[in-house]
Amino acid sequence: MSENFKALVVDKTESDFTVGIKNISYNVLPAGEVLIKVAYSGINYKDGLASIPEGKIVRSYPFVPGIDLAGVVVSSEDPRYSEGDQVIATSYEIGVSHYGGYSEYARIPADWIVPLPENLTLKEAMIYGTAGLTAALSVQRLEENGLSPEKGKVLVTGATGGVGSIAVAILAKRGYEVVASTGKASEHDYLHKLGANEVVSRDEVYNGKVKALDKQLWAGAVDPVGGESLAAILSKIHYNGSVAVSGLTGGGNVPTTVFPFILRGINLLGIDSVNCPMPVRQQLWQRMADDFKPDVLGLISKEIRLEEIPQTLPIILQGQARGRFIVKV
Repeated sequence: MSENFKALVVDKTESDFTVGIKNISYNVLPAGEVLIKVAYSGINYKDGLASIPEGKIVRSYPFVPGIDLAGVVVSSEDPRYSEGDQVIATSYEIGVSHYGGYSEYARIPADWIVPLPENLTLKEAMIYGTAGLTAALSVQRLEENGLSPEKGKVLVTGATGGVGSIAVAILAKRGYEVVASTGKASEHDYLHKLGANEVVSRDEVYNGKVKALDKQLWAGAVDPVGGESLAAILSKIHYNGSVAVSGLTGGGNVPTTVFPFILRGINLLGIDSVNCPMPVRQQLWQRMADDFKPDVLGLISKEIRLEEIPQTLPIILQGQARGRFIVKV
C-alpha cells in the first residue's frame, strides 16, 4: 500500500469552508480494529449536510464524510474479520464523528461491521446503503405489526428518493399492491418499472388540509417524508394499519390528533437505522440479499466517481435525486 491515498475532505475555518479531493495518510484515520479498502460508498441526505458549513452534521474538522461503505478487509485486530473478507459498514458514527466512506481506505470499529451476505455484491450493498437498510427495516416492522399483501394497498411517499425507491421495489417483490407518491410527474415510468401499481401526486396524499379521520385508503405506509403529510396519511390508514416513518424532509411537526390511534388502532412506527441493534441489522442484510432483494435493484442507482461527489451532493440537498447515487471508490 502506498503511504498516501485519496479522500474527499471537508474543512472549515473561521473564514473559509472547503470541499475537495485530497491526499491523506493512514495515521489520520480514526481508531478502529479493521482497516478496509473501500470499493463503494453511497450518497445520502446526511452526506449532503456534511458538505455545507451550516449542515450541523460534522462535529470537528477536517473531516471525511460518507455514512456508507462497502469494501475488502486489509487488516484486522479483531478475530471476526480477516484479510480479504468482504464487509459492509453503515451508520453508527460513520460520516458524522468518525471518518467515513469517501476515502480509498477506512478504519472502522469491528462492532460496526456486517459481513457481506452471499448473493449480494459490494456494489449492490451500496445501492442499498443506509437508505436500503431503512426501507427494509420499515417493511419488516410493518409486517411484524400485521401487514400482509391481502390487507390492501400500501403507500410509499417520497417514492423517487433512496428510501422510497427501494421500499417500492421490496414491497412489489413481496407481492404488495404499491401506491407510490411523488411530486415529479416525469418519474411515473420509473416508479412503475420498480413495481408500483399506481402513482399518485403529493397533493392526492396531502392537499393542505388534515382531517381528524378521513376515508380509509391504505393498509400501511412507508413514509420518509414526515411533516404535515404524515398527519394526513394517519387519517387515511385502514383500521389496525401501520405507518413506518423514517424521515423529515417534509418537516418535523406532525399536526395530528389522537383519533386515528384510539378509534382505528393505528400504529405509528419509528424507524431508526443509525443505532439499529446488530442482530436485527445482520438479519436485515441477509433478507436484503434473499427474500427482500428485488430484480430491479440496478434501476435504482447511478454510479459516480470520487471526484464527482462535490457536484452531486447539492442534487441530494435539493431533493432532485432519483434513487441512489453510488460512489465507485
